[in-house]
Amino acid sequence: MKTFAAKKANIDQQWYLIDAKGANLGRLSTKIAELLMGKHKPTYSSHVITGDIVVVINSAKIKVTGNKLVDKQYYRHSGYPGGIKSMSLKDMLEKYPNRVLEHSVAGMLPKNKLQAQMLKNLKVYSAEQHKHEAQKPELIKVEI
Repeated sequence: MKTFAAKKANIDQQWYLIDAKGANLGRLSTKIAELLMGKHKPTYSSHVITGDIVVVINSAKIKVTGNKLVDKQYYRHSGYPGGIKSMSLKDMLEKYPNRVLEHSVAGMLPKNKLQAQMLKNLKVYSAEQHKHEAQKPELIKVEI
């Protein structure tokens, strides 16, 4: 019996739609990361992207528990001395609701060259509307 090794030609990607309304940020992110990596498939290989394409709607309506809205900070640095900037989760959800989910999912993906390619398969929208109806994504229920 030979060991199966996935190749780009053998991969078939599905389209999935996830409604993030009322979903917990961490639990939703783990489900999305699993779908992007392809760990839910028997043909999973760590060196090839075997994952699917995920469309997330209502990212502005994600919920978090505890005091994370105030306590959690997102940092970035300009590269110059004293150039550190921070933004709380509450401000980030108001200004850039899509980035919160993208940042959370990126932290759960492997830290290698495939990470950027996997993140290209994640489409996040802050409202109900999305432009991927033609692909007929399958709706996935996430436990709230």
